[in-house]
Formats: sequence, C-alpha cells, structure tokens
Amino acid sequence: MVDVQLQPSRHKLVGQPLLYAISVFASLGVFLFGYDQGVMSGIITGPYFKQFFNSPGPLEVGTMVAVLELGALATSIAAGRVGDIIGRKGTLFIGAIVFTIGGAVQTFTTGFYMMIIGRIISGCGVGLLSTIVPIYQSEISPPNHRGALACMEFTGNIVGYASSVWTDYFCSFIDSDMSWRIPLFVQCIIGAILAAGSLLMPESPRWLIDTDKDAAGLSVLVDLHGGDPDNLLAKAEFQEIKDKVTFERESGEGRSYAVMWKKYKRRVLLAMSSQAFAQLNGINVISYYAPSVFEEAGWLGRDALLMTGINSIIYILSTLPPWYLVDRWGRRFILLSGAVIMGVALAFTGWWMYIDVPQTPKAVVACVIIFNAAFGYSWGPLPWLYPPEIMPLTFRAKGVSISTATNWAFNFFVGETTPYLQDVITWRLYPMHAFYCACSFVLVYFLYPETKGVPLEEMDAVFGEEERLDYESERASLMSGVRSIDRQSISSGQRPKINSPTERGWVSRLLYRNDRSTYEPIRDGEE
Repeated sequence: MVDVQLQPSRHKLVGQPLLYAISVFASLGVFLFGYDQGVMSGIITGPYFKQFFNSPGPLEVGTMVAVLELGALATSIAAGRVGDIIGRKGTLFIGAIVFTIGGAVQTFTTGFYMMIIGRIISGCGVGLLSTIVPIYQSEISPPNHRGALACMEFTGNIVGYASSVWTDYFCSFIDSDMSWRIPLFVQCIIGAILAAGSLLMPESPRWLIDTDKDAAGLSVLVDLHGGDPDNLLAKAEFQEIKDKVTFERESGEGRSYAVMWKKYKRRVLLAMSSQAFAQLNGINVISYYAPSVFEEAGWLGRDALLMTGINSIIYILSTLPPWYLVDRWGRRFILLSGAVIMGVALAFTGWWMYIDVPQTPKAVVACVIIFNAAFGYSWGPLPWLYPPEIMPLTFRAKGVSISTATNWAFNFFVGETTPYLQDVITWRLYPMHAFYCACSFVLVYFLYPETKGVPLEEMDAVFGEEERLDYESERASLMSGVRSIDRQSISSGQRPKINSPTERGWVSRLLYRNDRSTYEPIRDGEE
C-alpha cells in the first residue's frame, strides 16, 4: 500500500453530515439550471414582456428561450478539459461566476439582442455547472448512496424550476417591466451564493489522487468516512483509486477524446443516448412552454401560470421516491416504467387536444401532471446519474462533457422548434414525443446494463471490456450501510450473500433482463 502522510482536515463536518452538506450545496448548481429553464416560460407570456420586445413572434421567442443551450453546448464540451485541468471545485466556481454575469445582462437588457447575449453568457455558465456537478457528486458518493444522492441533486433542479414558476406568477401582479426583470435578477443572487460556497467545498478525492495530490485526496476520503485518520475503509478506498490510476497510466494509452471513443465507444454512446432521450421524451415542451401548453388547452393568462405552478409542486414531489428506490429497484426498471407512463400521458394529451371538448383543459392539466411526475421519477434524474458512473476516472470528465453536450444540443433543438411546431402540427406534437418515449424503452431494455451498487472502479466488470483487477480494497470500498455487505464480512473475507436471478419471479427477470444485481465484489484469490 502507498504510504501517504495525511494532511490535517480543514472541515468541521465529517462523515455523512459532510457528504449531505456537499450534496445540498452542489445542488445549487442544478438549481440554477432548473430556475433558468422555468423562468422564461412565465415571462414570455406576460404583457409587459411582450410590450417591451414588440410582441415577438414564435421564432423570436424560441430563440430567446433556446439560445441559452448554444452557450451551454459550447462550454459543456470544454468542461471536460477544464475539469481535468483546474479540478471539479474550480470549474464549479467559474461556472457560477459566468452564470451570474449572464443573469445580470438579462436583467438590465435594453433590447432583443442584449437579451440574446445575456442568455448565451448564462448558457456558458450552465454548461460548466451541468457537466461538473454530476461528476463531482458521483466522485464523492459511496456506491450504495450514489444513486440516491444524484436523485437528491435532481430534486434541487426541479425546486429551481418550481421556484422560477412561482416567482413568475407572483411577479405577474406587478404592473411594470419589473414583472419580468425581478425573476431574471434572482438568478444573480443564487449564482453569487454558489460561487462563494464553492470555495468552502472540498475537492473531489478522485481528481486529487489522479493529479498526484495523494495526501489531499486521502484527507478528503478520511473526512467522508468519519474523520478518523486510521479508518481502514478510507485507506482501502484510497488504495483502490490509486491502483486504478496507476493501471490506467501503465496501459500507455493517452487520455484524448479519440482514445476514449476507441476504447469506450459503447459507454460513450449509452451516456449520450440517455441525455438525448431525456430531451426527446418531451420534458422541455412542458418545462419551457408550460403556460403556452395550458393556454393552447384553454387556460388563459394568469390561470395558465397558476396551473404551471401547481404542476411544478407535484413535479417536485415526484422526484422524492427515487431517493429511496434508485438504489433498490435499480436504474433499468425506473427508466423502463417511466418511459411507459410518459408515453401514455403524452399520447392522451394530444388526443384530448384533438377532440377539443369542454373537459379538454382539465384533462390536459391531468395528463401534463402525470407526465411531469413520471419524468421526475425516471428520465429526469437518471440521465444525470448514469454517464458519470459508467465512465472510467481517466475519461469521466470528457465522457460526461460529451453526454451533457448531447443534452444541450437536443435541448436547443426542442426549445427552438416547439413554438413553431405548436403552430404548425398542433396536437400532433405530443404523440410525436410519445413515440420517442417508446424508442427509449426499447433502447434501455436491450442495451442498458444495471449499475446499482457497483463501485466506480469496478464498472469495467459490468461492461466486460477488460479483465477485472484484483483489488484487495474492493470489498471495503462498498462502505458501511449496504445490507448485503457489512463490515464484519469485509474484514473476515466472507462472501456476501447476493440473490441469484433464478430466485426472482418471471416479471422481475423480464424487466431486469441485463440486471447486474448478481455483481459480486472481488474475493481473495480471484484474478
């Protein structure tokens, strides 16, 4: 084992309190993303906004909303390289600063083109934040809590969205341009808080070890494991990460995008597909244009904003069950079931708009709420969890940057085309996205392996891309709290009891076709 002189901890919080504090604060990054998604949906329907921008048409509105994604697309690609050079913490700080500047430009805009510039600048900040926050979260999370913490992070995103919707609603009572400038200014306040707070957060231990800052990396691991410098679990996890880094370096391959594509093509494509379908499944038709959707269904003016606010509250509540379920049911079942419910809800949304009866407004609200709830439970959080956990450490930042760039590319496509398609194909827009939900079901069923409970350093075993390494510390890295593996079995070397697929019912075997719940930590003597 590598002998490292442990640096004294600078953090008063240790163990799970530190872990949850980091998660809550990092979630401010995705809170900003969610807030920015929702804030435009309410102000673009306001009379003072329309008057200030001379009643913008569908393409102008679509551009103001969606141009943010162009900035996010550019910086999400660059974030992989930036995150590897200056670290996860530094990237988080820069992203928050850039976002705050963009929010200020939007708030004090003097016209259409200045608003476009402000949206692009904010997009650059969002691109950095949306790429680095999931990486940071996955690298500080234990395997048995990784899914839950990522889902908590997504809840922060939806809280941001709901906050913007209700801010829009209450500000709609202001009879001046402040009705839309105040919601935009709130972005600056939150961005400044995140920038200040990021300076107090510890750096990712995996990035520290990967850049040969072993003492600092071990110190963070010790803090996350409770603060005891002699903690065997912390030392074992440090050794495992160090061995993996050493192995990757000794392989002699570079760390470029080309090498990543050649060696991990399947993982990159799966990561990209998860983010692509998160958008194609129709969420931003609702998130960006919910008031417009409700107006199309028959709710008018402030009532459309109110319905959007009520929908956002249910949206938040739908993100809470995955906190508990994602590390128990697994990723596959949640994605599959979510795709089915979303597809049905979108199909019925289109049908009710097509028949256009007196019950249509209430029926559309019900369908949209069901759709949002299904997305919040499934395709909302999991595409942010899946890419960073399936990519290896040496390519994690780059792989996640590519998947996040995919998200923003499709985000822009959906945001830009939705106002136009609402005018041209009307109700048919919603069955179209229901079809994409069906496609995502097929993709997950046949191609997505289960990753619940698998340590990041053992993900190669899930994909079968190379021979598994014999890490003595593997058992320990699963950390305490996993029901199937406890500290006593770790120290004694006993094999943990893991259910066989044959012990499950036929429905479970069908839904978990590629389930890796039979994954077993490496035992002594295995090679």
